[in-house]
Amino acid sequence: MSTTTLAAAPAAATDAELLRAAADHARRHDTAALLGALLPGLDGVELRALTDRCRFAHTGLLVFPPDADALHRLLAGAGLAAREAPRPSTVVRERLAARHGRDAAGLEVGILRPAVTGADGEDRAVEVFALTVPPGSDLGELAAHERALQHEAHLGFEVVRPDPLVLRGLCALLDRHGARPDGGGYNPHEDGTVLYFTAPAGAKADCPRIELYAPGDHRELLAEHLARHRSGQPAEVLLRQLTGAWTTQALGAFAELGVPEAMEAHQPRSAEELAAAVGADPETLRSLLRYLAALGTVVQDGAGFRLAPAGELLRAGAAGSLRPLSLLYAGPFYRSFGELAWTVRTGRVAFDRLFGENHFDHFARDPRLAELFDRSMAASSRMFDPLPGHPVVRAAAAAAAAGAPRTVVDLAGGTGELLARLLTAHPALRGVLLERRHVADAARAFLDGAGCGARVDCRAGGFADVPPGGDVYLLSRVLHDWDDDRCREILRHLAAAMPPHADLLVVERLLPEDGSPSLATAWDLHMRCNVGGRERTAGHYARLFADAGLELTGHEPLPLDARVLHVRKSPVASAG
Repeated sequence: MSTTTLAAAPAAATDAELLRAAADHARRHDTAALLGALLPGLDGVELRALTDRCRFAHTGLLVFPPDADALHRLLAGAGLAAREAPRPSTVVRERLAARHGRDAAGLEVGILRPAVTGADGEDRAVEVFALTVPPGSDLGELAAHERALQHEAHLGFEVVRPDPLVLRGLCALLDRHGARPDGGGYNPHEDGTVLYFTAPAGAKADCPRIELYAPGDHRELLAEHLARHRSGQPAEVLLRQLTGAWTTQALGAFAELGVPEAMEAHQPRSAEELAAAVGADPETLRSLLRYLAALGTVVQDGAGFRLAPAGELLRAGAAGSLRPLSLLYAGPFYRSFGELAWTVRTGRVAFDRLFGENHFDHFARDPRLAELFDRSMAASSRMFDPLPGHPVVRAAAAAAAAGAPRTVVDLAGGTGELLARLLTAHPALRGVLLERRHVADAARAFLDGAGCGARVDCRAGGFADVPPGGDVYLLSRVLHDWDDDRCREILRHLAAAMPPHADLLVVERLLPEDGSPSLATAWDLHMRCNVGGRERTAGHYARLFADAGLELTGHEPLPLDARVLHVRKSPVASAG
């Protein structure tokens, strides 16, 4: 069945031609065929759910007759008859006013719905919005623009027995298949709620918009729909992005002041109570909490505030606490990111310019910052959850359990979070952790506390000191700290120490090859600005490994958008 609609009419189509095309479309199409064309990804169950809850009701368009008689002649020419006087259109009038910077009171838009019979025998209509444009009117330019671009052309589906749950479900289904909110409104003249959507890019029906019409007043749901529409507008999107720095500082201040520790998840506390607990100004703290409520970090509950699940992660003692990251990103890294333009211009590291030394040396000189950095690295340890079950680790553990000693070597392993997980999961394994002196001492304390310290040799040293003879080597979030030359140097030291049978597991975020969304794109900019490193694609890493006599055999996903890369010595290097 053809899905030609108004948008397929000639570019210079007259109102009469557009009306005839709309009437023909409404007569020829049915609900299931149109929904399948508009949302081509629908499966059978989803299509049935939609056809059970809404029906194709009308094809809509906007015309510009010079007077009422001309409008009736246009309708008659398309085989349409209007049996009622036009009703005022609140929704389209306000959309036109907003689009053209006009006073809505000066735009008299009426609605007519002349009936037609569909090919399936169902009653339908052509929804005609009419804006009277007398000869010589200053609305002529507006009419020409709208006639050419057909902003108001749409396919209308009426919701059967609407209620908030049904409407939300329909909106969610449209959203899942690429339809996006495009305004709407409540028309008190006919007690009906209209929700507009832009058709998905892959739609096979050549019409730019979809309308869900729900009889009755559903203004609470309409407000949610309009908020989603506004949040997708370029100006609003850009404003939210421009104020992203405020979010970083708000979360950092919230954590630094200790407000999460003074709050409860289920019992709200007033801003005055919280201010007294943390030593803050009540009104300013209330302002901060309102902002964090909009972010979903806290919940405004009556006159008080309580912690949302995201806010609980900013508590110092919470499992998987992200408090150290919030303080780091709102602290020294925030300051250096302010010099991002200089980094982009020069390709050099803004942190080094701001603090006079690289971030590893700077943090090592300040025990407070060193501890904060170590805790911030442990804060993302959820990405390690699957690693005890990695085939390489399980094979080494099985051999060790059978009596063949197996050693896991963690290079630049921080305070030992990853190594502790592997050794705790596999008691037959032993470990070696290589780190700078002050970090190795902290790792010894952590590993002892985790109950596996007796099986770990904590060594102080650099990458030139890679312990030989290990069975599984780990490089977790290390290579992204360095440029390509330094990575090759690190990998060559490692390859020289690895026995031919050894495996190397590398944990990093990978830049997507196809430009799809990824946390790695943000971290790539962060690494360049703050440490001089970068994120890389899998292909880029494969080339670095090859330069060191190593071979990437594959990679698997981890939590927090990370990957684990499995690397072995290349056959040529092993033979040598």
